[in-house]
Amino acid sequence: MASKPKDLLQELSHPGPHDVLRGNLALAGLPGAVFTPREGLGLPGIAFGHGWLQPPGRYRGLLHHLASWGIVAAAPGTQRGPLPSHRLFAADLLSTLDVLTGVRLGPGNLSVDPSRLGLAGHSVGGGAAVLAAAGGTAPASGTRGPAVPSKVEPRVQAVATFAAAQTMPAATEAARRVTVPGLHLAADGDLVAPAIGNAEAIAKAWGGPVQLRILDKSTHLAVTEGSHWSQRLLHGKPHFGTQRLVRALFTAFFLTHLTGTKKYLPLLEADVKRAPIEFDPSREAA
Repeated sequence: MASKPKDLLQELSHPGPHDVLRGNLALAGLPGAVFTPREGLGLPGIAFGHGWLQPPGRYRGLLHHLASWGIVAAAPGTQRGPLPSHRLFAADLLSTLDVLTGVRLGPGNLSVDPSRLGLAGHSVGGGAAVLAAAGGTAPASGTRGPAVPSKVEPRVQAVATFAAAQTMPAATEAARRVTVPGLHLAADGDLVAPAIGNAEAIAKAWGGPVQLRILDKSTHLAVTEGSHWSQRLLHGKPHFGTQRLVRALFTAFFLTHLTGTKKYLPLLEADVKRAPIEFDPSREAA
């Protein structure tokens, strides 16, 4: 008998069965953090992009949670200044995936399957994840540059964001070239990256299966953890209820699309309290 969405949400809101280890990406030449299960071969892996001015440590609980469910999760600590290069940030996310698949991550039996990779991010990190998933960015009008791939790099299999922000080049345009599944979560009280011009626009431009959920009682910084001086500049603050929803939905999404399990589809297909589905073309077609 299939589990009810409410039961699946409850299950995935708690840590998974794996013990978790934390490592430093700097050992592979890239600042940042990586969280892994203690052991496992052929695991799925994701690269997570931090928000504007945010250190990767503000997402420790989310990354640890994903790793507890068997997903290797890494967050590069690059492009943290007030004027980050979104293009270079996207490249750093792809470099992080290279690290996950090409560098020994721990002392035991631990490896990431190159065919089970995803991207995620918050704010500009979400926008950068879309740019990375698109496999490159188009050169500015009137300039010369390399040709842009017509579709997503095949190694990236899924993309999830929270409060995604527009980027330069535009994440909305890049979204048209992404053909893998996308999950975009937005905050109804976001005054920094309002859903309509950001996550909603990205979702409606998406080139593949996509879903948009808007979380109520949530702000731009709700997914972050702890305190940070940037809260003086940015509206919002950490919110445990939002963090709980994001952890569960991200985990369901990546387990479904990176491991092939169907167990958590009922959760992904259902409206849940505080996170109703606002846009899903597959629903409209049905």
